[in-house]
Amino acid sequence: MGKTLVEIKQSLEENVGKRITLKANGGRRKIVERSGMLEGTYPSVFIVKLDRDKHKVERVSYSYTDVLTETVQLTVCEDQELA
Repeated sequence: MGKTLVEIKQSLEENVGKRITLKANGGRRKIVERSGMLEGTYPSVFIVKLDRDKHKVERVSYSYTDVLTETVQLTVCEDQELA
């Protein structure tokens, strides 16, 4: 079954500094795909520093509820840590 908010937050905290790709619901049946580094976790949100060459904005934030409700889907790239 699905994870709880606490499990999602703990999982993200363990992966801070790693590359991730995410798919977010952009509204009106549009899916936005982004990639970058999981920069940090906070009590209600997590921050992703996006790849500069691919995206106009530098950082995005999402809530753990976005992951729980599958508004945002995350994939951690295990083998590629950024310096």
